Amino acid sequence: MPAPACPPPFFPPLPLPEEMRAWDKGAADLGLPEILLMENAARAALHVLRRYCPDLAGKSIWLFMGSGNNGGDAVCLARHLVDAHARPVVLHAKPLRRCKGACARHVAIARASGVPFFPLRWNRGKWRLPPDHLPHIIIDGIMGTGFSGLLRPQTQALIETVNSLAPQRLVLALDIPSGLNARTGQPQPEAVRATATASFVAGKPGLALPCARPWSGRVHVCDIGLPSIVRRNAPCSAYLIDARCIGQPGSPASLPENSFKNTYGHVLVLGGASGYAGAAHLASRASLRAGAGLVTAAAPAGAAADIRCGWPEIMTLALKGSDHDWPTSIPDSLAALLQRSSALVVGPGLGRGRDAAAFLRALMMLRRPPTVFDADALAVMAQERDLLDAVQEEDILTPHPGEAAMLLGLSAQAVQADRWAALDGLCSLNRGVNILKGAGTLVRQKESPTGICPYDVPQLAIGGSGDVLAGCLGGLLASKPGFTYSSNPEHAFPGGPSLIVAGQGVALHALAGRSLAHQWPVRGNTAAAIADALPHVFHTISQDQEDDLAWPR
Repeated sequence: MPAPACPPPFFPPLPLPEEMRAWDKGAADLGLPEILLMENAARAALHVLRRYCPDLAGKSIWLFMGSGNNGGDAVCLARHLVDAHARPVVLHAKPLRRCKGACARHVAIARASGVPFFPLRWNRGKWRLPPDHLPHIIIDGIMGTGFSGLLRPQTQALIETVNSLAPQRLVLALDIPSGLNARTGQPQPEAVRATATASFVAGKPGLALPCARPWSGRVHVCDIGLPSIVRRNAPCSAYLIDARCIGQPGSPASLPENSFKNTYGHVLVLGGASGYAGAAHLASRASLRAGAGLVTAAAPAGAAADIRCGWPEIMTLALKGSDHDWPTSIPDSLAALLQRSSALVVGPGLGRGRDAAAFLRALMMLRRPPTVFDADALAVMAQERDLLDAVQEEDILTPHPGEAAMLLGLSAQAVQADRWAALDGLCSLNRGVNILKGAGTLVRQKESPTGICPYDVPQLAIGGSGDVLAGCLGGLLASKPGFTYSSNPEHAFPGGPSLIVAGQGVALHALAGRSLAHQWPVRGNTAAAIADALPHVFHTISQDQEDDLAWPR
């Protein structure tokens, strides 16, 4: 029996609000009625609601609606809830006559179908709610993804009223929790705290960021029938990086036939100066665990032997000269090894002295394979800024917020305060792929979309974790034959192989860390354990076969 086909890598799109408007216009230009898409959205939201409450009969449900399309989704959902024998009430703060377009049409259909409406009244600084018993379920349809800026005082008060009802109740947000910024995932300054969010057509960048989780809950991406051609004609500027972007490269069906060690590439790790051998060991170990066929670590002669740490599979090259300093020019032995290498990892334990800076400069002037620059290499670049001009398009840079701050001349706090702007700054400095590490890691190359990783993994917050990521990326760069990429343009992450590998490496590293939570739920794992978990994650990844896509996974 033939081996089952592997799930192809899949990068779900994350359109910004203006890109969603372009998709809506594209559907309208095809002649697809907005009222139909609203109907589909309501039915999809009902499906999500049933996952949390399968038996809706007799349940009291309050649906808070705004006057825009998000309110129309809520009204349409109320009609389906009547048919499910629930007891819905649509609460509206603005007169129904202010509804327009498809929303107004669904209001008329809902009223004719027996859906009860209740006008909210603003009285003495408070919203007057129905006198009935409090509901079992709350539906948030107040505001959609188009909201930006700060909430108006009465709208903020309405959201706070919803949140005062929310504890111990199921709250479903339609498309996005009202008050949440669809780009940044931050409340403005308050947002509805939902149990779950039914996000229509696609997820939104803000929803993918871990900072949104207290408001969004679990995010379910719902297909509402938007034609594929609309999405293809208007590509979005952000994509989700989660388990689906890896596909299943570790399954037997994905591996080349008649392969041998060189099939999977040779990674050269440059780092591990005296006192820092552990960093180079972790990078080398992760390269092997990520699938590289061969790994060699090169370091000053006095430190090279320590890098193995009991792993004979890690080959070493002792660079002659000083036992502890890097050579200021590239020795012939290293130059020959560079020509045989498939990928480089430069920086883990490199050091930041003058010898390291001179060595890095000499290295970057040579022809070299795709290179991952990490840790001390980035610190040296921050001081020797012209080295950034020698970064190639196929290279990957992996700064954490502190290293990004050094490169940008900012504080780490400023980087974290606006990670999007920091990523913009990093991409303006070099031609390579930039990975801004942290909870909700961001990946981008100049003039490419942004990849967003939705994971926040405490098990990764440990010294050496970044070295493991660097080595993992090196292993993936070297062993690209093990990967197949989706030919579906909707599922593809526009960009070259290094950009795709960067996204896959970030997801793989995060999933490896998360897999350790079963054994070390309150942390206590080592960075070496993260590296050793990589093959297990490769083997166990599978594409979600549910009828919707949800995160966090």
